[in-house]
Amino acid sequence: MTPWKQFLRDGLEEVLHGSRKYHLWMAALTFCMLAGAWAYSVQMREGLIVTGMHDHVSWGLYISNFTFLVGVAAAAVILVMPTYVLNDYDFARAVLIGEAMAVAALVMALGFVVVDVGGPARMWHLVLFNWPSSLLCWDIIVLNVYLLLNFSIPLYLLYSRYAGQEPNKKIYVPLVLLSILWAVSLHLVTAFLYAGLPARPFWHTALMGPRFLATAFTAGPALMILVLSQIRRNTRFEVRPATIEKLALVVTVAAQVCLVMLASELFTEFYRSTHHGASARYLYFGLEGHSRLVPWIWTAIAMNVVATAILTVHRWRKRGALLETGCALLFIGILIEKGVGTIIPGFIPEPWGKVHEYVPSLIEVLVSLGIWAAGCFIFTVLAKIAIPIELGERRAG
Repeated sequence: MTPWKQFLRDGLEEVLHGSRKYHLWMAALTFCMLAGAWAYSVQMREGLIVTGMHDHVSWGLYISNFTFLVGVAAAAVILVMPTYVLNDYDFARAVLIGEAMAVAALVMALGFVVVDVGGPARMWHLVLFNWPSSLLCWDIIVLNVYLLLNFSIPLYLLYSRYAGQEPNKKIYVPLVLLSILWAVSLHLVTAFLYAGLPARPFWHTALMGPRFLATAFTAGPALMILVLSQIRRNTRFEVRPATIEKLALVVTVAAQVCLVMLASELFTEFYRSTHHGASARYLYFGLEGHSRLVPWIWTAIAMNVVATAILTVHRWRKRGALLETGCALLFIGILIEKGVGTIIPGFIPEPWGKVHEYVPSLIEVLVSLGIWAAGCFIFTVLAKIAIPIELGERRAG
């Protein structure tokens, strides 16, 4: 049997075997994916009319999740750059886990675009007939290239370790450097997708790009800390305390920058009230008696402030339980603020001033749950294959 076939066989064997907790986790994810598949079949049969989106709010829960997940995927650079560029090997053991998380996030992001446009067949229309004028088309191309990079580099490194070979730096280092530049451009292109629409004053701001990067470098590493903590707790995979501490410092600084940018946005929107600030008024205080998003955005801000306060105090940040609490609050807070709190208010009120609110339907919620479950399933499979190879438990021959 060739080493490549043996690598695939051992990987499949590793995925199919595990503890009872592992099988329950995979069963729960499978159930959620099946529920999402059923909901998506309804959407494919009936059309986007079964969602809560309409003529006035044409991007809803799907694109909100897409926007957030692009940032999570781009944050893998936080582990890759110190390891391969700065030779900081405190991050080396966690790189493959970060890359697996990026692959899962990219698959989810692309999945949300597919369900939002109405079906896979329409993706061809998006690329063939809208390139190069459409920024969304550019975004999809950048996403696919970044997915290819984040899948091929770890696969090559894993296979080299499995086969007992030294990875050829001339092969993977240029790709690593390209992936670092691609990660930054990936999220900037997504930000420009919104900031380049002058008819939507809520998005038309020069802070959109920097703020997207700051939130990415907050939510992404926060999720990495939570995932690495669970891996360290439930497996024999060693994660150095220095890795967690350095990631926590990145999260802390990025979270502080996010709050500064938020304060700058709020000052600009509310110091002098103009009609361009109507979307912000709707989001933060309600408009014309409509206030569906107000509880959500203030909950997100409260989560971010509390989490940043926890992480800013050094002795609190050193405590595992408090660190994980702060990271969880930041992840959920930014998911709400950067997703729902950024996308939906851009459409409300409409250009003529009327308020047409948006509420996601049960179909949208189930489809979104199914895509998130698929991403978690993919990450679990990739991590289950990678960890034994990293520990030296799986080798060719």
